[in-house]
Amino acid sequence: MSTITQEQIVEALKRVKDPELDMDIHSLGLIYNVAVGEDGVDILMTLTTPFCPYGNEIIESVEKEVGKLGQEVRVDITFEPEWQPTEELRLVLGI
Repeated sequence: MSTITQEQIVEALKRVKDPELDMDIHSLGLIYNVAVGEDGVDILMTLTTPFCPYGNEIIESVEKEVGKLGQEVRVDITFEPEWQPTEELRLVLGI
C-alpha cells in the first residue's frame, strides 16, 4: 500500500464543490484537519451552516474523491469553530 500525501488529499478535496457557492471546499476553508494513518484518512471539516442542504452530498463527494487514493476515508463534521469566510473570500463571494 502506497503512502498518500497531504498534497494528494488537498488535490482531491479541491475537486469537491459546495453546490450553493460553486467553489471547492478546500478554498472555502471548510477543511479543519486531515490525518493520514495506517488504517485510512481522517478528515475533520465543517459546512457553511449546520442546516446546509447539500451536507450529505458534500460528505459523500469527499469520501469518493479522497477514497480514489486507495484508503478508507472517515469524515467527521464539526461546527466548533463555526465557519467564517475570510475577508478575501467575502470579496470573492460578494458577501
